[in-house]
Amino acid sequence: MNVLIIKTSSLGDVIHTLPALTDAAKAIPDTSFDWVVEESFQDIPLLHPNVNRIIPVSIRRWRKNLWKHKTDIKASIKDIQQESYDAVIDAQGLIKSAFFTRYAKGEKYGLSKTSCREPLAAMAYQHKIDVPKGQHAITRVRQLFAQSLDYDFSADTLSYGLRKTDFLPQESLQKPYLIFLHGTTWASKHWPNEYWKSLVSLATKAGFNVYLPWGNEQEKTRADNLADVSAKARVLPRLGIKELSAILMHASGVIGVDSGLAHLTAACGTPAVTLYGSTNAVLTGTLGENTESLQTKFDCSPCLKKECGYRQPSSVQPACYQSLPPQLVLNKLQALMK
Repeated sequence: MNVLIIKTSSLGDVIHTLPALTDAAKAIPDTSFDWVVEESFQDIPLLHPNVNRIIPVSIRRWRKNLWKHKTDIKASIKDIQQESYDAVIDAQGLIKSAFFTRYAKGEKYGLSKTSCREPLAAMAYQHKIDVPKGQHAITRVRQLFAQSLDYDFSADTLSYGLRKTDFLPQESLQKPYLIFLHGTTWASKHWPNEYWKSLVSLATKAGFNVYLPWGNEQEKTRADNLADVSAKARVLPRLGIKELSAILMHASGVIGVDSGLAHLTAACGTPAVTLYGSTNAVLTGTLGENTESLQTKFDCSPCLKKECGYRQPSSVQPACYQSLPPQLVLNKLQALMK
């Protein structure tokens, strides 16, 4: 069976789709997948052994000036139409993903108008699948694939399909090491810098080396600041998804805020703790055998707001993180590592 997946972004959402591929490949042997994905995330699907071809698109760049990029858009549509598929699954349920689904050749499957985030997207599908909301994003995608391709799956097992043997350890990193994923998009999701500094101190005193990745200049500045706490804390060079995946795969443990890289860590199976304040760990928390999502215990958490709106006195900002101090977080990680 040849299946086309439409799931363009974001990093975490793309990773959330991998377990559904594992389910389908197990239920229907010899299934191969092509995948339409945002160009900046195209290395993620290729981590899965059953992905055959990537069709990159550049929606984030195109939408700034659609007319200017009309030639590129037509070229991507032509790439999508190169093959006919047994099934085309829109795993995103947005108008932008439905746009590309419409042009694909094959029976089209997607969420029904009551199940997807943008109901108009459902008009692009021949087969509209009802998947109840209020479940974790990974579970919903697995249900969508199972109903689209007509197989049963067990929610008791979860595999992203990544194999540790496919990732070589980085000889330049000193073991044992921890990775601290401090970067994220929303201001409300950032764990306080003073907590990160305390965590670096606690971890290095416990015998670990600490490595700090970054993706933009603001994150680089923060990483440099945190590395000043200890000689055993170091800032990594700017890395691509493949290199970072290998580093995460062979780490002793990872602590991070809600971000795409935290979900990548879960896919790697590395012991990891992810911190949730403004976002909801029940719906989008990291899932994996060695992963624990810690939700803050605070009256207004999760608020789902990009900026913290709490205005009462608090020891840190965002205030909800008072319930997730550094020692507690490190203790949780060490328990997973055992």
